[in-house]
Amino acid sequence: MALFDNLKNNNSSPSQPTATGGNKTVEIVFPKLPDDLAGFKALPQAALSTPFDTAAMTVLAFCFYPQDKEAALEMVDYLRGPRPLSTYDKQFIADRFRDSDYIPRSYFSGATPQNDYAPSEPYTIKVSENPYSYESEGYAKLFLTSGGADSPRYVQLRKAKDGKWYLWEQFILVGIRQPESSNPWA
Repeated sequence: MALFDNLKNNNSSPSQPTATGGNKTVEIVFPKLPDDLAGFKALPQAALSTPFDTAAMTVLAFCFYPQDKEAALEMVDYLRGPRPLSTYDKQFIADRFRDSDYIPRSYFSGATPQNDYAPSEPYTIKVSENPYSYESEGYAKLFLTSGGADSPRYVQLRKAKDGKWYLWEQFILVGIRQPESSNPWA
């Protein structure tokens, strides 16, 4: 079963990179989503050559968690490079998914509470930098917009000696608005 088969999909046109207000925004497009870890590692963005690619791959990895926890954790470990998840990290992730498996889907374009966070195709994630994104040498703090939050969330990436950008910290698994189908007040 494909990653978002259980959700209704909307159509949209392909996106292009944009820059606004002195801040760079890159739209990472996944024309087809992988089915497993091997497919995940085969994506062009899995080369981790830019912090934008690694940020988008982080969202994609967490999308697998409700379907296959072990595969998702292996994907996150891959993104973390030489610093695998600790037992504490794994428990933290499990806690974030206890009641809200829709959070990572909310970072895809078109995913909103009104459509139960069903992303549009092609699957697109917008990743932005700001003037302070590269304050610490070798690190990048990039921002992702959720269709269920009023402000962007961020991930921090670290550039290693091999030239790849690895996931250092993530702050994207935080509360957002419930999907309307599960919100009794909507």
